[in-house]
Amino acid sequence: MSKRDLYEVLGVGRDASERDIKKAYKRLAMKFHPDRNQGDEEAGEKFKEVKTAYEILTDAQKRAAYDQYGHAAFEQGGMGGGGAGFGGGGADFSDIFGDVFGDIFGGGRRGGQSRAQRGSDLRYNMELTLEEAVRGCSKDIRVPTYVGCDECDGSGAKKGTSPVTCTTCHGQGQVQMRQGFFAVQQPCPTCHGRGSMIKEPCNKCHGHGRVEESKTLSVKIPAGVDNGDRIRLTGEGEAGEFGAPAGDLYVEISVFQHPIFERDNSDLYCEVPVSFTMAALGGEVEVPTLDGRVKLKVPSETQTGRLFRMRGKGVKSVRSVAVGDLICKLVVETPVNLSTRQKELLQELEGTFEGSAKKHKPKSEGFLHGVKKFFDDLTS
Repeated sequence: MSKRDLYEVLGVGRDASERDIKKAYKRLAMKFHPDRNQGDEEAGEKFKEVKTAYEILTDAQKRAAYDQYGHAAFEQGGMGGGGAGFGGGGADFSDIFGDVFGDIFGGGRRGGQSRAQRGSDLRYNMELTLEEAVRGCSKDIRVPTYVGCDECDGSGAKKGTSPVTCTTCHGQGQVQMRQGFFAVQQPCPTCHGRGSMIKEPCNKCHGHGRVEESKTLSVKIPAGVDNGDRIRLTGEGEAGEFGAPAGDLYVEISVFQHPIFERDNSDLYCEVPVSFTMAALGGEVEVPTLDGRVKLKVPSETQTGRLFRMRGKGVKSVRSVAVGDLICKLVVETPVNLSTRQKELLQELEGTFEGSAKKHKPKSEGFLHGVKKFFDDLTS
């Protein structure tokens, strides 16, 4: 037994309540537990030390003896001569383990049969068009999975028979393993924690209570879903063994790239090409939306890259009641495959700008002025 002060081991004061002691023990035992520190002998020793301190300080009689006599109360037959501090009448480790760690490391509580293993969750990747994701739809999917055996109703036992109580754990689902003063509950190796055994297995599922099948499901996709959204179908995952509850099915959404639109949350973006003439003189251009075509008025002298926002022509997100906007980026298209005459006309037009470039091409003039100033500064 370590000679360290037990209150110091748990990091509590001598006036600590039982609740404070239990809280400190839970924190430290989780830190040094062998399952989390496999192969670490030092952590194992600290775990034993913490556990011993907990056992003594949560027992009123032992704590009083320790407060009065210290470690001597538990040496050479102290506390009644039976070594009560280490298994002689005190709470054994299985009690503590079940109370504090049952839900964390899988240990069951005393006298409690372990719960049947829930079936695994499944994931299905569903691909949608942008229109389907925005408007919502219903899709039939086929999922390979395990389903409950209809021959034995999921029990795993041959029709007309039933599982029998396990003879090793007597229906508890747990057995107690002792090493010195340690006593740890573990799932029964015979029935694997079920508390029962199947003597005559079902011919169809071979005693597992479930069979492998593919099932067809109709999935309702809500309007406004987006890439990465998940829809959970409760109980549509794999059936558990021996009649245990089924897991869930998660349908993960992936939206195909659209040839015209890009989506950003509730807004849609698209590029609208316009001719050089329309950009210079202004006009109207048809713009596609998910609800049909609309007219967009292009002001004269519009520069390429200008953005136009069309309110309420975006997407209603599944997470919001508000409808986004359609944002159109105008791109001035340079003419290609010009004839000789067309080239001559453009050259004539360019000639009319001479002497008044600052007026007709302010961006170009501003850029050229900036370049000149940059090089002047370098040489000065």
